[in-house]
Amino acid sequence: MRKFKVIVNGKEYMVEVEEVSNDANTHSVNNNIEQVSGKPIKSSASGVSLEGAVLAPMPGKIVSLMVKKGDSVKEGQVVAILEAMKMENEIHASKDGVVVDVRVSKGANVNRGDVLLVIE
Repeated sequence: MRKFKVIVNGKEYMVEVEEVSNDANTHSVNNNIEQVSGKPIKSSASGVSLEGAVLAPMPGKIVSLMVKKGDSVKEGQVVAILEAMKMENEIHASKDGVVVDVRVSKGANVNRGDVLLVIE
């Protein structure tokens, strides 16, 4: 944990920042570092493999889901729309396959790294 003094508009703030990884292929979920590309690893919190998982790239709100459980998808296909900072962002299928689990619904708020759906 590192502490920084930040001045914004003349007001001083003390900020603590924790470095969880310097690897661009990992992210933190519930304080567990998980690989999101390459071979899947198991999450120690949930025991669920991340292979085929479509993750939220940033915090936001799900404004539209284009797929449901059982739908066939192609890699790159738009599967959801995530609103973040008043902009709509397309979320794409990570691979060809079938949607085996949808973990969010329209209107749901998500955090970066949350699993939106799983494709097998």
